[in-house]
Amino acid sequence: MSRSSAQPTLARLALLPGLLGAIALVAGLALIGGDWYVVIRFAAAILALIVCVFAVQSKGYWWLVGLVPLAVALNPVWPLPLGDLWLRLVQLAGAVVFIAAGIAVKVPVDDGRGRPAGRYDGRKPPAASTRRRASGHATKR
Repeated sequence: MSRSSAQPTLARLALLPGLLGAIALVAGLALIGGDWYVVIRFAAAILALIVCVFAVQSKGYWWLVGLVPLAVALNPVWPLPLGDLWLRLVQLAGAVVFIAAGIAVKVPVDDGRGRPAGRYDGRKPPAASTRRRASGHATKR
């Protein structure tokens, strides 16, 4: 089956930030109460906001119900006074939300943005002799 031009290409752009956020939260379970835990909070809050942007782009607004409170609860600027047990539960639930959102959020990507950056259009590059002649450089013989 060929894909019609009316249907946009979908990409799972939230998968990598979702997996990184889940890894950070699970690894951060060992760092709760330590000096390095603030790095985990920064990473988790920023990655939650990145996944929020992708959720809005995909019109999956209901993912914001789990991601925005996660970003608020784990923000290091104004930390919520959560107990150790509650913080661990928030982190485990947040890891599940990160993985689920990363898998489920599919952002529509048009053909122009789906290609690699630069002048590459997916075709073979021209031969070396064609490039020299086209650029105006004389070849020495």
